[in-house]
Amino acid sequence: MTFDERAVNGMRVLTAIVDSGSFVRAAEVLEMSQSGVSRAIARLEARLNIRLFDRTTRKVALTDEGRRFYAQIVPLLAGLEDAVASAGEGAVKVRGRLRVNTDPLWARLLLGPRLGGFLKRHPELELDLVARDHLGDLVGDGFDLAVRLGQPQSSSLIARKLMDTRVLTVASPGYLRKHGTPKKPADLESPGHTCIHFRNPATGRPFDWEFHRGGKVTIVHPHSQVTLNEAGMMESLLMSGYGLAQVIDIAVEPMVRSGALVPVLTAWPDERFPLYAYYPSRHHPPAKTLAFLEFVQSLLP
Repeated sequence: MTFDERAVNGMRVLTAIVDSGSFVRAAEVLEMSQSGVSRAIARLEARLNIRLFDRTTRKVALTDEGRRFYAQIVPLLAGLEDAVASAGEGAVKVRGRLRVNTDPLWARLLLGPRLGGFLKRHPELELDLVARDHLGDLVGDGFDLAVRLGQPQSSSLIARKLMDTRVLTVASPGYLRKHGTPKKPADLESPGHTCIHFRNPATGRPFDWEFHRGGKVTIVHPHSQVTLNEAGMMESLLMSGYGLAQVIDIAVEPMVRSGALVPVLTAWPDERFPLYAYYPSRHHPPAKTLAFLEFVQSLLP
């Protein structure tokens, strides 16, 4: 028998008749007409090619074939109802497995320190958090959600901008004492300065050195001996006094506040780097996805 909507409806009508004891009471329970109940059973009998009920003016009783069929479908219908209820509950209750692709730097700086509190608030959630330097195939890799730094690439995903963070050019006080403080972006191209490149995971090439002011963008091409793709190593190299680097402010804010790193070229203050959330569809996102997005939003400065 083909499993379709009419067949399922006929099975539900069948169980209602058995539970209530008559076609009339089943029609009342299901809020259907008596003729509608009779038609549903007739269609189901035609599909099965068996007679389900023996009917007299006084009572309705299952045939032998009807009893066997009823015994088989009761657990199936119960399981179907449970599945529907569970799916519906997932739309309003934070539960189940949530697989999130996240940028390692953002995860370390903002997500990690407060993740425990989020998990305690949602004890039925199982979070699978993968920190990696690229988005990849969100759906193909089995992720429900991604939170990534950088401009979004063209794709079918929903991209929701969460924040912008400033881009700073920084160095240690020791480096600046030894090499001097650059006064304009072009100074970085001189042999007297050492710069640290950072690799763009989307392109595989180092990020351009950009300086934004009043809608104008200046790009310079400083020489560098080293290109990194790990923010922690970048910070260590900066703190050692090796060179200058362009970084996002949330990555170095404690070090700038303490004076361990010093922003330079602050007359070009307008470059921003975004944080985006990505997910497959804007239609009916489950409660677990919405709860995690709300949590992420609460972390942002």
